[in-house]
Amino acid sequence: MDNEFAQTAVEGPKQFVKDGIAFINRCTKPDRKEFMQITQAVSMGFFVMGVIGFVVKLIHIPINNILVGGA
Repeated sequence: MDNEFAQTAVEGPKQFVKDGIAFINRCTKPDRKEFMQITQAVSMGFFVMGVIGFVVKLIHIPINNILVGGA
């Protein structure tokens, strides 16, 4: 009974380490083209979020203050 419990307790971390090593071995450093694609995607995301924030600050907040009474 104790041997079976010990084997079960060791199997989880053992599988986790095995999966982690397989994941690290599959990872590769991005080449220049892939890096530029990632950079462009992140930049576009920053731009879109900035535009959304600007629109909310420019339009939504003043309208909300007018409707609520701007205390």
